[in-house]
Amino acid sequence: MAETQSETAIGGRLPENILYFARTLRDAGLRLGPSSVVDAVRAVEAAGLGDRDDLYWTLHCVFVTRKEDHPVFDEAFKLYWRSRDLVEKMIAMFSPVANPSEPAAKPKAGQSRVAEALFQDNGEKEIQEKPELEIDASFSMSAKEVLRGKDFAQMSADEFAHARAEIQNLRLPIDRVKTRRFRTSNKGTMFDARAVMRKSMATGGDLMLPSFKEPRLVQPPLVVLADISGSMSQYSRIFLHFLHALTDKRKRVHTFLFGTRLTNVTRALRNKDPDEALDDVAGQVVDWEGGTRIGATLHEFNRQWGRRVLGQGAVVLLITDGLERAADELEMEQLAKEMERLQKSCRRLIWLNPLLRFDGFEPRAAGVKTMLPFVDDFRTVHSLNSLADICSALGETKR
Repeated sequence: MAETQSETAIGGRLPENILYFARTLRDAGLRLGPSSVVDAVRAVEAAGLGDRDDLYWTLHCVFVTRKEDHPVFDEAFKLYWRSRDLVEKMIAMFSPVANPSEPAAKPKAGQSRVAEALFQDNGEKEIQEKPELEIDASFSMSAKEVLRGKDFAQMSADEFAHARAEIQNLRLPIDRVKTRRFRTSNKGTMFDARAVMRKSMATGGDLMLPSFKEPRLVQPPLVVLADISGSMSQYSRIFLHFLHALTDKRKRVHTFLFGTRLTNVTRALRNKDPDEALDDVAGQVVDWEGGTRIGATLHEFNRQWGRRVLGQGAVVLLITDGLERAADELEMEQLAKEMERLQKSCRRLIWLNPLLRFDGFEPRAAGVKTMLPFVDDFRTVHSLNSLADICSALGETKR
């Protein structure tokens, strides 16, 4: 626990406190090294300690180098340099029972990571005190293999945290599509008359050297339509982490969430910090775990967003179980019409359905029967292995 300002000045423990504070920030996700600690100590010595705000902004200027690091630094500074309410905050954060007289406060972005970074040493000591058991696992699957094949709906909190870390390490294919534009190429087979005339102007037209061109290759847009209705509630949270990883690793990713209405959360998921990104998404979406109106939401997407995001060979990921709330004939006709339009507007339409994990799955629901003829690929999405298969499928061409 950090010392007070008077004790720091008398005992000369300020550099040591800054060192441990930097370690806490690094464990919470900030990119810091030994040079950052040295710079912070020198900055505090040069600026002086007028009050608590001076210390805050002096360390902030040195340790915060990215926008997404600010919430983590702010929460860590509050917990580390203010000892009088540290215990109360920790009790409020880790208490399993909320006080009925006071409304539960929403945790801030980065708060859980800071708490784990501050108290990880205590947890390691408790673990070390437990007796060690030797188990022969020569003929059993590793824990990592079991986790990768386990259903998201059956994971514990600890397994869910490990799954989030595994999602960050997923590798996306480097897929490219040809565009109508061209670029200069020494190995191209198409003669570039404009480039020849442009280069000849330097010699007054006396020297005309051949130039060639080839089609420009770009990474196609990725459009995600994810169902967040009640029937998908067990998977919505992990899917959001997957979509945040896609947005962070790939350019031109457009994400839409739908239940009874359509919500564009693309800008919120572009935040580098996953906790802050998911907080922004939660603040925008108002129809969590409600009903499902797939036909109506697809109609809204095709009418308002189709022309904006489905250009240049876009790939569409449709994440839903296909359980449409309304199953009358008119609704099914609208659903079929919108699915057909969506398929014709994109290069490839991939339907990800968690119900496909069951061996005896059959498309008996009216919504599933209506949607299935208009998809190019039908895959399951319930585990880490299925997410890895989806990443590899993004690089495949349309059949």
